[in-house]
Amino acid sequence: MNVTFRWIAFLSALPAALAGDLRPETLSAWDDYVRAANASMRERLRPDRSFLWIDEHPRLAQQLRSGNLVIAPAGDANPKHVPYGLIHHWIGAIFLPNARLSGVLSVVRDYDHYRDYYPSAVLASKCLGQSGAGDQFSLLLISKAALAKTAISSQDQAVYYELDPRRWYSVSSTTRVQEIEDYGGPDQRTLPPDQGHGYLWRLYGIARYEQRDGGVYLEMEAMALSRDIPAPVRWFVDPLVRRLARDSIATTLRRTSEAVNAVSEAMMQPR
Repeated sequence: MNVTFRWIAFLSALPAALAGDLRPETLSAWDDYVRAANASMRERLRPDRSFLWIDEHPRLAQQLRSGNLVIAPAGDANPKHVPYGLIHHWIGAIFLPNARLSGVLSVVRDYDHYRDYYPSAVLASKCLGQSGAGDQFSLLLISKAALAKTAISSQDQAVYYELDPRRWYSVSSTTRVQEIEDYGGPDQRTLPPDQGHGYLWRLYGIARYEQRDGGVYLEMEAMALSRDIPAPVRWFVDPLVRRLARDSIATTLRRTSEAVNAVSEAMMQPR
């Protein structure tokens, strides 16, 4: 499930005073972080570990069943500073009452309709191919709150794993990211990959799905790599980034829930 696309909404809020081409040492730190995140996910598959993050914390499942969202930063330092860049890592969860796992998966893999499901961030989306558990798709993203007319064009991939009939998880990542300057304007220009302001260099997501308690629990871990925040404005921007990150993930979870409900209701209508 690619749920990290809405991160352009807050990463575009970073100061644009300096360009931020991706450096090898920044990418190396990101690759190390992703490997660690994957190792942590594999640990959750052990019989003596909790598959869901919420099960590690008493009362969280009850909060979700009461209709609340649960969102928290992952790790002690968030964002995490790496050479010439930042790694943002958040985790969120929602409970979809009366939902079926098959219905949730059909929505999150319906890339051609992402523009309808997530209209505030997705300008266009297209499935490029599906082969078994692997998907390829493209996204055109924009922040309507950003001052600059900057869009992001990405190609993405996702792989879905079935543990048993009631538990699945997915891993999604960008394979190419390009900034589009002056989007929709007379000077619109698509930059080469990994060049530009560095609003967004890489995205990575891990989602977990479990059907129980009369519905489906959906958890998402959203990770993004962006350029660093200039030191003179870091005191002001850091709290803003954290607030916008939380709001962005909350919107993604709510929009997914709404899409699942809408599709389910449409299927029940007489034809």
